[in-house]
Amino acid sequence: MDTVLTATNLRKVYGSRGNLYAALNSIDLEIEKGEFTAIMGPSGAGKTTLLNIISTIDFPTSGTVMVDGQNISKMNENELSDFRRKKLGFIFQDFNLLDTLTVKENIILPLTLSSVKHTDIERKLNEVSEMLGIKDILQKYPMEISGGQKQRTAAARAVINNPALILADEPTGALDSRSSADLLGCLENLNKTNNSTILMVTHDAFAASYCKRIIFIKDGVLFTELYRSGTRKEFFQKILDVLKTLGGDNSDII
Repeated sequence: MDTVLTATNLRKVYGSRGNLYAALNSIDLEIEKGEFTAIMGPSGAGKTTLLNIISTIDFPTSGTVMVDGQNISKMNENELSDFRRKKLGFIFQDFNLLDTLTVKENIILPLTLSSVKHTDIERKLNEVSEMLGIKDILQKYPMEISGGQKQRTAAARAVINNPALILADEPTGALDSRSSADLLGCLENLNKTNNSTILMVTHDAFAASYCKRIIFIKDGVLFTELYRSGTRKEFFQKILDVLKTLGGDNSDII
């Protein structure tokens, strides 16, 4: 199986001499192609810091990150911009859609920026919009659709260029329970049907139960891992048990 992401001895330190804080400490991590993985842990555990480094928003103090065989820490800004557009897909909690563009225009934006042929754009748009159940809203604007439809639009934009890695940062955080379940079902389907590789940061055990693997972080280090077996309900309970051991976010994990 191909390895999409490899983080080696990853360390991130904030502050100055005499007042240093290690957000990440000696993290080693591998994500294989086709995995649907969640990163969980208490507030301040280092989840967002890790995602920011993998997404090239931030850079490690030491260590390396390889995505699709490329060392992102050695790229200049132009190379990083090209890399993000071609190799990464992003799904954010607040959607990050452009209000002045239609749903269709938001989805195809990555392909438009990459000067993809019109016929290829239409073919890919048809595929992802049908898979995510948003074909009937393509001509609407973000202000005219629901939160769940906005997030599925964001998911379509993230996957339309077939990126090596899809990064989701609390994608259900702004959604109600029904919209959350709809989105997670769509992500699960993308993972199964397209063999999409998805890495999701979440505090929500329900959201994490849709994944195949959970990586738990505490105090900037890897705490433990869980692999899905049995039913999703059984996996959900196992996640809750680990979170109780971890402490921290137990008030809002259910």
